[in-house]
Formats: sequence, structure tokens, C-alpha cells
Amino acid sequence: MVYVPNAVRGEAALLAKQSLATKLREEIIHGHLIPGQRIVEGYWARKFGVAQTSVREAINILISEGFVTKASGRSARVTSYTEADIAQIYELRVALEGLAARLAAQRHADLAPLKDALKEMRRATRQGQIRLLIEADLRFHLCLCELSGNHLLYTQMRTLLVPLFAFVSMRAIQVNQTVKAWESDLDRHKRIVDLILDGDPDAAEFTMRSTLQRFAARAHSVWQETR
Repeated sequence: MVYVPNAVRGEAALLAKQSLATKLREEIIHGHLIPGQRIVEGYWARKFGVAQTSVREAINILISEGFVTKASGRSARVTSYTEADIAQIYELRVALEGLAARLAAQRHADLAPLKDALKEMRRATRQGQIRLLIEADLRFHLCLCELSGNHLLYTQMRTLLVPLFAFVSMRAIQVNQTVKAWESDLDRHKRIVDLILDGDPDAAEFTMRSTLQRFAARAHSVWQETR
């Protein structure tokens, strides 16, 4: 019998879970599993020829990424929002991310992570990669919240933003949205970075709030197209 170190077995198991999570994620993104639909572990276990526990572990990965939600005692379901949900989420984003921009400007925070996220957004735009662009956009906004220095603000916004951006990603792909719809927003992100760098809390907050109001209109449009 060939001895396989525990570390190697553990790494192989992790890769298998990630591979299965990737398959399920693609089913969601391409609309084979629709928002709000229950994910039946037994069905996907048979479809992929794996143990049901493996499907459960893959679902947990997708929960951490925001593509799936699961309330206590309930089945896992594909992340879903109503039109009212989207409106209320953006009301919170306007208030809390505006505050995050103000606090970051006041703290004279190191903006290297924010600049890196913006570079990734530009690279994804040049490559025409809508999914990568949305992922980089999520990193930008999470970095901004973290740079506020307010741990509770960051924690709450992460809980709010991760599933929201996963939802927007699936919607954008399902309606074949291209990066062109997002190109004009790159300069707005750059303006936010510049104002924080200048240490101008009032302007940083105002620009962040107005930018998010623009994003809210686009998110509403995507939601309407895929109802």
C-alpha cells in the first residue's frame, strides 16, 4: 500500500470541493439554477457522481462567496433579491460607504489596496471580462470599508456586499451585459481615490454617495431586464 501523507490527502479533498463548487457556480451563473431555487443536494450528488456530503461542502463555499444563502434549519437556495431589496440595500450603501469614504479621508489611510483594486478593474475592462470586473469592483468597495478603520462598518458591509455582487454578476452574465456598461464608472472610482488621498472628507463622502446612487439605477435596470 502506498502511503499518502495527510497533508496531501487534505489538499486533494480541498481541490475536489473547490472543483465541485466551480461546477455549481457555473450552473447558477448561467441560469440553470435560478435565484431563489432550492439546491437539492441529492440531485447534484447524482448528477456529478459524488457523495452528498461533498455537495454540502461545495455549497458552503458558495455561501461564503455570496452565490447561495441558507437560513438556520432551511435548505440552501440561490441568492435572490426583490426590487424592494435592491432599493433598500442601496439606501444603506449610500449612507455607509459615504461614511467609509469620509473616515478614510480623515484617517489619511494607505490607499495601496484601493489603487490595486482599481488597477484590476481597468485590466478586466481592457480584457472585456465582466465577471473579473465585478469581482474587482467588489474588492474596491470592501477595501474602502476596511480603510475606514471602523471594524463594525466593514463587517456589516461585507455581509451586505458579497451576496449583492454575486447576484449582480449572475444577472449581468445572464443578460449578456458587457464591460461597456461599466467603463464610465472607472473615472468615478478614480475620483473617489483622489479625494480620499487629498484628505477631503466632505468631497469624498459626497462623491461616494452620488456614485452609489448612479450604481443603484444600473442595478435596478439589470434587475428589471431579468425579472
